Amino acid sequence: MSKTKNLTLSGLFLALGIILPFFTGQIPEIGGMLLPMHIPVLLCGFVCGPQSGLIVGFITPLLRSMMFGMPPLLPKALTMAFELAVYGWMSGSLYRKLPKNAVAIYLSLIISMVAGRVVWGLVSVPIYGMSGTVFSLQLFWAGAFLEAIPGMILQLILIPLIIMGLKKARVVF
Repeated sequence: MSKTKNLTLSGLFLALGIILPFFTGQIPEIGGMLLPMHIPVLLCGFVCGPQSGLIVGFITPLLRSMMFGMPPLLPKALTMAFELAVYGWMSGSLYRKLPKNAVAIYLSLIISMVAGRVVWGLVSVPIYGMSGTVFSLQLFWAGAFLEAIPGMILQLILIPLIIMGLKKARVVF
């Protein structure tokens, strides 16, 4: 893929990461649980590669926080920046290294999701600590997995379908 095309697609995924939360944010009870910023970042890693995925993943929550105040910069946007950077980097790296089939797409996605959540937990400890809040194992499990189940299911359905569709259309290989 040319650098210009990669840059253009990366910008598109960044824009999607900023815009999608407007749609889910209208339903506060489930809006955050659908993880709308995660999908474009993961797709960016798959489509544009690990470097673009990492950059788009790190910038998206910080830029959205600065532009709209959501998510709040501290602690949410900052911890999400590290989490999403890992999503983008891991999905791109693993997809490049594994065979290009449905199993590899799911494997790349699941490993990226778990790695990102672990990094989110590790980064949350000092960031929450600076604000005087103890980041417990219970908070980690609730935030990383229990509250995220709807979004994780959505990612596991949508992302492989989109990547396989893009492969079929010869947009990605």
